[in-house]
Amino acid sequence: MIGVTIKHLRYFEALAKLGHFGRAAEACTVSQPALSVQIKDLEELIGAPLVERGGRQIRLTSLGEQFAQRVREILRSVDELEELARAADGPLTGQLRIGVIPTVAPYLLPGVIKALIQSYPGLEPRPREATTHKLIGNLLEARLDLAIVALPVSEAALTEMPLFDEEFVLVRPLEDAGKPVPSSNKLHEMKLLLLEEGHCFREQALSVCNITDPSPRELMEGSSLSTLVQMVGAGIGVTLIPQMAVAAESRSSNVCMFRLREPRPSRTIGIVWRKTNPLASQFAQIADIVREVGLHKQREMHDLLRA
Repeated sequence: MIGVTIKHLRYFEALAKLGHFGRAAEACTVSQPALSVQIKDLEELIGAPLVERGGRQIRLTSLGEQFAQRVREILRSVDELEELARAADGPLTGQLRIGVIPTVAPYLLPGVIKALIQSYPGLEPRPREATTHKLIGNLLEARLDLAIVALPVSEAALTEMPLFDEEFVLVRPLEDAGKPVPSSNKLHEMKLLLLEEGHCFREQALSVCNITDPSPRELMEGSSLSTLVQMVGAGIGVTLIPQMAVAAESRSSNVCMFRLREPRPSRTIGIVWRKTNPLASQFAQIADIVREVGLHKQREMHDLLRA
């Protein structure tokens, strides 16, 4: 297999994962013909077909399936070699691929990026917003360096570092501002608006409300916290949002927001990375920066809430 390059392997890995030449080319930021040429070149170097062509989707041959598994292992090792070199090169520089869950990204990420650039002038943060399941998969595949998520994730291959806890906040229509704040275990009796399936905050909200088997007829879903808050403002129901979202989501919304009664439900925000990553000591320093930004945001939000 003399002549096989890392470029060959990265293009093939993208094609194996996405199952489509066009999407793989887009992921690799090259044209589709360029990617097709590289895959064909790889097959000629190997001396056997890796891909069954035909139709919109492609399928891997039996050899292609085995080859894809080995390629992922090779690329993970290559990425870790690059990280090892960065760890020995003094202050953290270059690209830093950060994953962030959607219920954190809009509210915390701007402050985090600003603080990171100030602390590490040579750093190039590359954030990606996705659900926890996707972020953990990307971490394990070495597509991300670290991720900011709600803990625990309970993945043996990852290091988890708690950063701060934040409360869940009740959002009600403005006309309900004078009503007593219900306890958490009474929320299941109200018309609750939730994020759609796949968001960890949905499961956390269901747990807070002691709902174990939600009926689609009793709950309404939204794709973002902003959508849920606007639905509340329209009088459709109530919802829960994380404390850090209060300032952003209360703007131009006909709603009122309250802290829940004691014991106030909360979640733990943390940062995770692969245990094998040699940049662990630098990531711990980044975690300290994220923690400080999060705690500052919490202090700001606390002043906006009605107890």
